[in-house]
Amino acid sequence: MSIKLLSKMNWNQLENVATLATIKEESTTQKVLIFKHSTRCSISTMALGRLERSWKDNEMTTLKPYYLDLLNFRAISNQIAEDFGIHHESPQVLVIANGQCVYHASHSDIDYKELKNLL
Repeated sequence: MSIKLLSKMNWNQLENVATLATIKEESTTQKVLIFKHSTRCSISTMALGRLERSWKDNEMTTLKPYYLDLLNFRAISNQIAEDFGIHHESPQVLVIANGQCVYHASHSDIDYKELKNLL
């Protein structure tokens, strides 16, 4: 299911561990973005807002975005850390390609231009 947090992005919800297998499979044909967001953290809200304001669908056609609400689904974040070998931070983005994390950033290092350059 896709959700729209703001007008520029169509997020896919990451609400169960089984979706991680789907993400790994999807990442064999297109890169996948996972945005880990703490809804109680102002830095996380700032990073999410900055990404959403910059997002242009026509530039990011080969990057499928997933949104993870950390407060409701912390176990999924723990599984992401284990599966991809990336220490948990919040906010955090991971880019998955061919089942592997090829890029990650957190806090103010989350940058639309950096993500665009990966494509």
